[in-house]
Amino acid sequence: MRKTSYAVTFLLVLVTLTLNILATNRTDWLIDKGREFLYSRTIVHYGLMTRCERQVIRIPDQSDDGQVLYTAFKCRDFPKSVSDRCDKENRLFCAEWTSAGYSAHIGIGFGGMALFALLIGVSTHSRRRRVWKAVAGLVTLNALFSMIAFIIVTDLFRTSHLPDFAYTRLGPAWYINMLSWVFSFLIVFGVIWTGKAADQGHKWAAGNRAYTRIAE
Repeated sequence: MRKTSYAVTFLLVLVTLTLNILATNRTDWLIDKGREFLYSRTIVHYGLMTRCERQVIRIPDQSDDGQVLYTAFKCRDFPKSVSDRCDKENRLFCAEWTSAGYSAHIGIGFGGMALFALLIGVSTHSRRRRVWKAVAGLVTLNALFSMIAFIIVTDLFRTSHLPDFAYTRLGPAWYINMLSWVFSFLIVFGVIWTGKAADQGHKWAAGNRAYTRIAE
């Protein structure tokens, strides 16, 4: 493959890895805006490793809406064995949610390895001919583990009987994660297509030093 192709691939993988990191560290995979009671409500954000909440208080006045006051977000680890009853009735939920967090972090690791492989692989012509396969494999693993986190959270959102999830909705981090692994699979398709074209000797993929097989 051309150096240009690897440079473009590096930038695209960097973008998807950034999306991976952003989604994994955000605390708004699921959002519960709560219900108002006595002019106050509690907003809760759920991340893969963190739960954050804050109070929203509406002070009545002469206007219809009143004055709205917000408290700062208070965050804690999520799920926790005592607070979230992980040792009792929520054991399965906690195990699945924690697995989603681990899966997302493993995906980030494979994304970083893909970038490293791209940096090492472009150093010589012989490496450029081979490294695309490793890059495609690493980006595939990055996408798969990100998708696993997505599937677990989506399934728990739809099927969990956890009372805290009764009024939740999908948040921005969920959509960012989905965008990252869809984009990663598209990168894999492009890398494999270009790599195979280079192996077949197409100059648009292999450049002027295209590899051609010697007829037996």
